[in-house]
Amino acid sequence: MLRRSIRMLLGKRPLSLQVGALCLDPGTGRVLLVTSRGTGRWVIPKGWPMEGHSLPGAAAREAWEEAGVEGRITHEEIGRYSYDKEQDSGFSVPVEVAVFPLHVEKCRKSFPEAAERERRWFTPEEAIPMVAEPGLKTILRGLSQTRG
Repeated sequence: MLRRSIRMLLGKRPLSLQVGALCLDPGTGRVLLVTSRGTGRWVIPKGWPMEGHSLPGAAAREAWEEAGVEGRITHEEIGRYSYDKEQDSGFSVPVEVAVFPLHVEKCRKSFPEAAERERRWFTPEEAIPMVAEPGLKTILRGLSQTRG
């Protein structure tokens, strides 16, 4: 316990895990990005694991809440990436995101966070420069390579 507390004080805090949905249009191969509420950066829908939901199930729930999409979630991760999540206190914490592909079947106009976010479809090639996280860029490059 003391060792863990010292590690946290010295910046060795363990990564927290979030889940993300990489929303895909099965017909075109495009990906859906949404803006983050805090900074307005382009991101994929993501959030914390939820009690009563599998990791992919929680990712699908985030896709509904943040992007208004429903579909078939894949239960195997397509990859992981890390980022620093800004906290209200002004500090940031390292977070790892497990990403699950979601094949979109329905895209609703009305959804829980519609007033707080913008959403837009991009080809994987267009999405790469839109996102900030290097690991997410790598996942998008992998999509781009499998399509071409």
